[in-house]
Amino acid sequence: MTTTVVPERAPLYKRVPVVHQLRTSVGLQRGMLVAGLVLVVIFVLTAAFAPLLAPYGFGQLRADGELFGSQQSPSSDHWLGTTVGGFDVLSRVIWGSRTALTTIVLAVALSIVVGIVLGLLSGYFGGWLDRVLVVIADAIYAFPSLLLAILAAIVISNGQANKWGGIWATAISITVVFVPQYFRVIRAEAVRIKAEAFVESARVVGAGHVRIMTRHVLRNSTRTLPLIVTLNAGEAILTLAGLGFLGFGISPTQAGDWGYDLNKALGDVTSGIWWTSIPPGLAIVLTVLGVSLVGESLNDLADPRLRTRRRSAALAGAVGTTTAVPGGVLSAGPEGVTGVDDLEGAPVNGDES
Repeated sequence: MTTTVVPERAPLYKRVPVVHQLRTSVGLQRGMLVAGLVLVVIFVLTAAFAPLLAPYGFGQLRADGELFGSQQSPSSDHWLGTTVGGFDVLSRVIWGSRTALTTIVLAVALSIVVGIVLGLLSGYFGGWLDRVLVVIADAIYAFPSLLLAILAAIVISNGQANKWGGIWATAISITVVFVPQYFRVIRAEAVRIKAEAFVESARVVGAGHVRIMTRHVLRNSTRTLPLIVTLNAGEAILTLAGLGFLGFGISPTQAGDWGYDLNKALGDVTSGIWWTSIPPGLAIVLTVLGVSLVGESLNDLADPRLRTRRRSAALAGAVGTTTAVPGGVLSAGPEGVTGVDDLEGAPVNGDES
């Protein structure tokens, strides 16, 4: 009598996306993923607890009735010195992380929503709607991303630089750049999935277009989105910094902006004043590096060839030196002949002969 062995389902916490990839990663991929996660967690925590971590406000120029002073060197009162405008550098860097995180969340969320909706409609219905949307997406994708973001920022903000106006303008500008990427991915998956047998079966039983798109096509076409989100987050930080550096960001009295601080520190570099440019520049580099490491690691782990190599390595370690020569005699190493069972699967109860 044959007994069916049902594989045990892993606990929920082990199936969380990032945790799952962390457990299945090995070697260099695991090191990259851990390093990236550490940098991303530091960035998120700094942004979340900016009011507690920053010694001063992002636009504060004085304390106890006295001005901070311009271009003051690092001291006990100002650990990273002050900028040419008289702001505390450390406080500007910390508050800038909150601006960056807010902008990234808004930009990525808007990009995903718009890209998914347009991609579903284009890939599912096809026809003239598909052709029009593809042409528009290709036209947007052909523009340099930073130039397109600048044009969108000018149109959206209309020269205004208030806090939420600047953040929303920057987020929408980045959204315009990212929508074609999500649109292409979802459209390609929708075109493929709508021809599958289960979609045809749903049509036969009378399911409507909305139900098919949301319950069948959408659920099976968003598997690669987490990878795109992580990679686009780093690009969003660079676009935000570029807009601020070129003067299309946010006023320093409204919010912290790493790009704006770098622009104002250009004249300090030739004067030997390093503390106004290195901290915001280092914040941009480390944040982008962390997000990129996470994205690249997840991308590598999604490669089925990597999973095959890892599985083969694990089986090879289980077998040890067990060898089988065709036409010869089976010789076993430290693990014995049980290593061969790991390759072919352990015998099921009732199947042993």
